[in-house]
Amino acid sequence: CSVIDACETSNGGCSAKAECRRTTPGNRVCVCNAGYTGDGIVCIEINPCLENNGGCDRNAECTQTGPNQAVCNCLKGYSGDGKRCTYINLCSQNNGGCSEFAICNDTELTERSCTCKNNYTGDGFKCRGNIFQELLRDPNTSRFYFHLEALSIRDIAGPGPFTLFVPRTDILNSDPRVKNWIARGVMAQVLRYHMVGCASLMYNDLTAINNVTSLHGDPIHISYSQNSLVLNNKAEVILSDAVGTNGVIHVINQILVP
Repeated sequence: CSVIDACETSNGGCSAKAECRRTTPGNRVCVCNAGYTGDGIVCIEINPCLENNGGCDRNAECTQTGPNQAVCNCLKGYSGDGKRCTYINLCSQNNGGCSEFAICNDTELTERSCTCKNNYTGDGFKCRGNIFQELLRDPNTSRFYFHLEALSIRDIAGPGPFTLFVPRTDILNSDPRVKNWIARGVMAQVLRYHMVGCASLMYNDLTAINNVTSLHGDPIHISYSQNSLVLNNKAEVILSDAVGTNGVIHVINQILVP
């Protein structure tokens, strides 16, 4: 007589994911392999993510990679190894994408809000100060700012409101008359002729009026035709409606002369 090996054929009737172990002659037990659970006849792959999130942090995603194996990845807005995830303050880097003149407020819901600081206006992503400050920040208008500073003209730093017509920087740099006006001491009058007090006039406002009076005292004639806004029949508004806390800036392509 020979001993019957119950595991000899078809893995002893055990699952393909189980080990057939002989016990007594003609008998066997089926034991599921590591990573599987069941009675040995039927073995099911263990998904560790189904219990306690697979040991991952509550702010992590558990992803099964094999039998009783998983990886943990922190959710968006969190950092860490997945076992431990820490909330990333959205305002901690680059002011959360808000303007440098804004306050970033993290709501801890993977969102943040941007609010312009006091004395600035805007949507929080772009904040503007008064128009005197804004002149310097825009290369199109910075030369006008330097001329004001050189002559200590601070009219438009006040509460306003003001409307400012600014010859573009390259125009001020290239017009030979500028040096002559400075030498004659009349540059301040020329600059003030580009300023209008007591009103913050947007582009649409200007299309509906014919004249405004400058801080110099002389009027500026306004005409609008064929979608073009022209001052004194010469200078065209090429950039408009740069709004500050105390007024608005329009860029023009010629110097206005009183």
